[in-house]
Amino acid sequence: MTDLPICPLCLRPIPPGAKQSLHHLIPKLRGGKGGPTVLLHQICHNEIHATLSEAELARSYTTPDALRAHPRLAIFFDWVAKRPPDFHSKTPGGRRGWKRR
Repeated sequence: MTDLPICPLCLRPIPPGAKQSLHHLIPKLRGGKGGPTVLLHQICHNEIHATLSEAELARSYTTPDALRAHPRLAIFFDWVAKRPPDFHSKTPGGRRGWKRR
């Protein structure tokens, strides 16, 4: 059996058929092009971008640990961690929080 990559946010394995994507730890638009990336479940990646602006990501959330510590994201990652590794659902609504300020 081969070792599957682990999502650093929800800590579930990422099986080959699961929706997945690379997340730039520093947003490309904020100087992160060519910078470090992490492989995530698509649902985890969607939640990051629904919750935080590019500026917030670049300023305060440049590591998986920092993302896991965000109060709203921590609740989401705890919830999704109880789902099967290939679980995916549409992220409801648009971007939350920062867009309405």
